[in-house]
Amino acid sequence: MTTFMGDNATIKTEVGVAIPMRDGVVLYADVYRPDSDAKVPVLLQRTPYNKNMPPARTAALDALRAASHGYAVVVQDTRGRYSSGGEFYPFRHEIDDGYDTLEWCASQPWSSGKVGMFGRSYVGATQWLAALSGHPALVAIAPGLTASDYHEGWTYQGGAMAWGFAVSWTLSALTSANLGNISRNRDVPAGTRERLLEAIDDMHESFRTLPPRDYPHLQGGLADYFYDWIAHSRADDYWGRLRIEDQHHRLNVAVFNIAGWHDIFLKGSLRNFRGMRESGPNEEVRSKQRLIVGPWHHATPGPDVSGDVYFGAMASDVAVDMNALHLRFFDRWLKGIENNLESEPPVRIFVMGENRWRDEQEWPLARTRHTDYYLHSDGQANGADGDGSLSTEVCGAEPSDVYVYDPRCPVPTRGGGLCCSNGFLPGGAFEQKEIESRPDVLVYTSSPMTSSMEVTGPVSLVLYASSSAPDTDFTAKLVDVSPCGCTRNLTDGIVRARYRDSLSESSLIEPGKVYKYTIDLVATSNVFLPGHSVRLEVSSSNFPRFDRNPNTGREPSEEAELKPALQTVFHDEQWPSQLVLPEIPRE
Repeated sequence: MTTFMGDNATIKTEVGVAIPMRDGVVLYADVYRPDSDAKVPVLLQRTPYNKNMPPARTAALDALRAASHGYAVVVQDTRGRYSSGGEFYPFRHEIDDGYDTLEWCASQPWSSGKVGMFGRSYVGATQWLAALSGHPALVAIAPGLTASDYHEGWTYQGGAMAWGFAVSWTLSALTSANLGNISRNRDVPAGTRERLLEAIDDMHESFRTLPPRDYPHLQGGLADYFYDWIAHSRADDYWGRLRIEDQHHRLNVAVFNIAGWHDIFLKGSLRNFRGMRESGPNEEVRSKQRLIVGPWHHATPGPDVSGDVYFGAMASDVAVDMNALHLRFFDRWLKGIENNLESEPPVRIFVMGENRWRDEQEWPLARTRHTDYYLHSDGQANGADGDGSLSTEVCGAEPSDVYVYDPRCPVPTRGGGLCCSNGFLPGGAFEQKEIESRPDVLVYTSSPMTSSMEVTGPVSLVLYASSSAPDTDFTAKLVDVSPCGCTRNLTDGIVRARYRDSLSESSLIEPGKVYKYTIDLVATSNVFLPGHSVRLEVSSSNFPRFDRNPNTGREPSEEAELKPALQTVFHDEQWPSQLVLPEIPRE
């Protein structure tokens, strides 16, 4: 144990504290707490990313500042990670281990018996899963940049696998960084670390492994769960037990949700807030839900630059002061301090374009006016130089647009909700001209705005399309185009044809037949300023963000053969394809 001075108090630290689990496995934690005899609330972070790293890196809350503020902070390595025993399998043990750790925290002589949790990404998942355990000591959580479903919105989206994320996260953060712990449980051959590092440096090539289920670099017990994810492409029972959004009705916790417009897990953060507000077990719990959404991608702390766009100093973590926001939230629900938190609007969003913060009473906004922007062209919408347009005018007798989707040369990923390799998959907002120069990308652009138009809320595309293949993908991307022609991606989505009706049931399509596809582009908040235009990109790939559909009708994860497909997008009286935008009336 060591003792030192914090900002306002003397802090005791204990390193490598053993916390036994019900099955005999021991997890280890570091404890930071005030040097006094007072019983204080506990703030717990359960992380797979090494408790010895500065907690603020994945937490947005500094442990020493929190301890100086009168909290005992417990930072624990989760099962099978770094110092802790057992074998790591994502999500599987977090409910029971969360409960046992909460029990330990609440029973310590320096604990008041009330516990809060904090942290981002997977550290947000450990909070929601601990909440599912139902331990009565867990009063409040602050999950950031995390999901509500570990199938849809984490490992898959619209039926397509989040391939770039799954590979880069597992290869780097989960395997190579934790190889010392893995070696305690597995016979790891000599030279494995070097081979993993080579695979990381050659990630662009390894993304192209066919079939994906044979991805070579994580075999031999290094990450069996990775191959389980690939095998469970449907939203089946493998995922169901851990689906947070199905359990909102029984979660008795106050929640401070932290999200980013360009974050890979934006959908889950928004669904968790809305689900708890609408389905929490009682009105008291429903009133304790809060949400903040910045222009951020999956990075910590909150950056003022996302991709290659600078959103201003007010978007930065320093300006927002996440530490203070966390402490105020926990002060209210763990210490009972009357700080008027309930009287303030529960939602704070950063409105891009104007680049300013605004408080709201709900999500989605009650004053939303959903407006249909119909796709138009004379049959030549291919690329930004084509004749595709967007307008509120209903489709007439118009020719369809056609392109060839060739999975051997997919449309490359350029920004968006990405993780976890800044070198190969940088997330955020980027110029899209390179993407829009391709003939296999249909581009539809509105007339320039004569006055500001705000789009804030869920975005979707109703697409009527056919394919020459028995299975294929359709993608969509919403873009802001400036008067100079510069482009900025806002949000995007994908639908795998076989999962067009249900993520839990697969159904192939009939080649040449027109189907209705609804593509969820999740959400955004952006003001299209005067002179700016709304643009929609439609294609069939966004690789390696999503795995390639081989167009053969076989399960994509099992297929080594790639075939081109002829794709036809319709926009006429019978099949009026339309982009649905949540417009917010301007005062």
